[in-house]
Amino acid sequence: MPEGNRMAGFGPSVFAEVSARASQVGAINLAQGFPDFDGPDFVREAARRAIAEGHGQYARTHGLPALNEAIAARCHARGMACDPHAEVTVTSGATEALAAAVLGLCEHGDEVVVIEPAYDSYLGSLRMAGARPLPVTLRPARGAAGGWALDLDALHAAMARKPRALLLNTPHNPTGAVLDRTTLAAVAEACVRHDVLCISDEVYEELVYEGEHISIATMPGMAERTVTVSSLGKTFSLTGWKIGWAVAPSPLTRALRAVHQFLTFSTATPLQHAAVTALQAAPDYYDGLRSAFRARRDLLASGLASLGFEVEPPAGTYFICAGIRDFGMDDRAMVDHLLTHAGVAVIPPSAFHLDPALGHDYVRVAFCKRPETLDAALARLRDWRARRPA
Repeated sequence: MPEGNRMAGFGPSVFAEVSARASQVGAINLAQGFPDFDGPDFVREAARRAIAEGHGQYARTHGLPALNEAIAARCHARGMACDPHAEVTVTSGATEALAAAVLGLCEHGDEVVVIEPAYDSYLGSLRMAGARPLPVTLRPARGAAGGWALDLDALHAAMARKPRALLLNTPHNPTGAVLDRTTLAAVAEACVRHDVLCISDEVYEELVYEGEHISIATMPGMAERTVTVSSLGKTFSLTGWKIGWAVAPSPLTRALRAVHQFLTFSTATPLQHAAVTALQAAPDYYDGLRSAFRARRDLLASGLASLGFEVEPPAGTYFICAGIRDFGMDDRAMVDHLLTHAGVAVIPPSAFHLDPALGHDYVRVAFCKRPETLDAALARLRDWRARRPA
């Protein structure tokens, strides 16, 4: 990459690196957050039907009308009023929605508050826009949902700098924290007081095991300043379909769509048809989803705890941040060690921090896998632990 290029320093993502290494050594991949099973039959059948019916050409750039309406109906049910055709934009995954929001709403030199540890695409989008991240860190906290809490003093100090926007993520990747109503009210109050936009990543909204998911756009003063982002991938275990969306008031939507039309123009038409069917799922689908992932969470959490990892079961998402202080290695050394000696791949969370001193005392482990995959990974870890000197 040419010297001075604004993307200098952004090589392959940590997910690509670890997954490639896992493939090379035959490790069980508990690193990257994608299921090792297919999404529900009724959604996949809807995609096959859409292809058979000839839905193979461009969809309307901001979304198939029926899908925009299904997304708007979902928002209305959660207390978020929106116009399906003026305020909903279908994108190629939540990652594209986030990038379009940042590129459309932020200018070169703008500061943007980022809650870290942060999903790596946030920093990439900010760098592409020429914006500067202001990190505010989630800290381990007993009694908080998922064992992590937002440092509100640090948040207020950052917001006092009058940033352009806040990048929020709840339920939170990688910690699994679900920000409660009191915390979100404090965040909303700060956004309103300092006239800060909010780009809220809510892709794990249906994967909440303790507490409740609250969209910050429903808080007082936030509807007019929030871009709410979600997707089909996590809720329906179809991460490769890349069907996402952004919901925002018309002025923010216009800015986002101006970018979206030049990023992807439109998103896969037959998969949008299938997404309409997915969003019409009965409530018992979501109950079953949470029950299945809660069982996987508990299986992995108890297994890791029995092996000496420090484990606080997450309140949401499908990741566990497992403490590794008793193993005498930092996160990157531990990832390499587990790949080489246990045949299990996990993620080093220091990759999600701007401050290189943070995130070294735990690893992120994904439980969005079949129970037999988790059992096999735990068996390898038990064998590794038995062979490892005390």
